[in-house]
Amino acid sequence: MTGELDPRGILFPSGLPEFHRVPAPAELADLARWFWIPEWRLAPGETSHQEVLPFPACNLTVQAGSGGPARGGDAGATVGLTGPTTRISQRELSGSGWAVGALLRPGGVSALRLSPAELRDLEVPFDAPGLAGAVSDAMVGADPPDVPGRHYVPGVPEAAGRHERAAGAFGRWLAEHAAPPDPAALTANELEELIRTDREVVHVDRLARLLGLSTRSVQRLSLRFIGLPPLAVIRRYRLQEAALRLREHREVTIAEIAAELGYSDQAHLGADFRTVLGFAPGAYRRGSR
Repeated sequence: MTGELDPRGILFPSGLPEFHRVPAPAELADLARWFWIPEWRLAPGETSHQEVLPFPACNLTVQAGSGGPARGGDAGATVGLTGPTTRISQRELSGSGWAVGALLRPGGVSALRLSPAELRDLEVPFDAPGLAGAVSDAMVGADPPDVPGRHYVPGVPEAAGRHERAAGAFGRWLAEHAAPPDPAALTANELEELIRTDREVVHVDRLARLLGLSTRSVQRLSLRFIGLPPLAVIRRYRLQEAALRLREHREVTIAEIAAELGYSDQAHLGADFRTVLGFAPGAYRRGSR
């Protein structure tokens, strides 16, 4: 894995295909957090089961191959839009393929005129003229211009350059097609960033105080630009953090993790885990080995 990788949300890292993240450039920071790029090539008849606890956000994705929202096959790439989820995301990968996705910030959702609440738990095709071709040229075409005919092979040394070019092509499309975020969208960016980075934000009223807004205004912003209630966004980041600690800090008890993340007790963390992930914290800790 490369780039500024936030490990939260990746439930079973050892089971991932080749996976990379490229941070969005500064001029797109209000629109996208990063571009994520998985590549896979599996033996005939082999499948790879992927489980991810997604970030509370929309993703715009270009994909070629089998295993995601855009099922165009290796002959061509297609574009799909994934809305915010209320549960774990599961996929079956087979054959060979790649994807290049943009994790959209609330400002990017606004700039593309999306309605995230209407996309909740959905994957839909997205009309993005020129995007699939531009990203495919970077992922599948010749590597540098002076080396014609060199095509996509996962794991080759040129991969990092190919990923940077694919992210650059995606970013140029966003810059060309996205409208500037309005002030409300930028406030929603601030809302999401506070939840993501401040572990003391475990209640909506604290979030409202930090933003200088009413609780009702925070609720409206979250639903309009993220597609989920603010408490659901808080819980998603706390669940991601809990899963990371369960996996990487086995010396810390489940009760201690619950207390550190603002849960009233271990039972409430367990209830959130079972509701969203479908299994208990202890089972996850054992299975993540």
